[in-house]
Amino acid sequence: MTLPPLKIRRLPEAADLPLPAYRTAASAGLDLCAAVPTGEPVTIDAQARRLIGTGLVLELPEGTEAQVRPRSGLALEHGLTVLNTPGTIDADYRGEVKVLLVNLGDQPVVVRRGMRIAQLVVAPVLRVAVAEVDATGETGRGAGGFGSTGTT
Repeated sequence: MTLPPLKIRRLPEAADLPLPAYRTAASAGLDLCAAVPTGEPVTIDAQARRLIGTGLVLELPEGTEAQVRPRSGLALEHGLTVLNTPGTIDADYRGEVKVLLVNLGDQPVVVRRGMRIAQLVVAPVLRVAVAEVDATGETGRGAGGFGSTGTT
């Protein structure tokens, strides 16, 4: 199977960093690294947020989006997660990919150059035609929302 290409342009601040990569044969996400300056780590205080650059510009395959998601190990060990998860990168965006991290823990977290801070999942996008209607079809669930199917 031929995979569609994810074209990546490195900005100067990411020249020596690895490109996003799958860590295992069945990984869904590509790891993204922090492109903070060498010797200038970024400290994210408890309950604070910071925007961290990756130094990468993507050209996604047509008909896809990229989702920026947290890394579970960082969330478990440090309470560090992606604030607007999943962050969406549209196929026509050509700026630097940045990750909005939030420290939900009770201790500061230091982000160093090359640290794997998030994962990138490329997914197909279904575009739809919007049509306003007077009524929508009935379902067994109806308007049942949060918790309506049980909490365990």
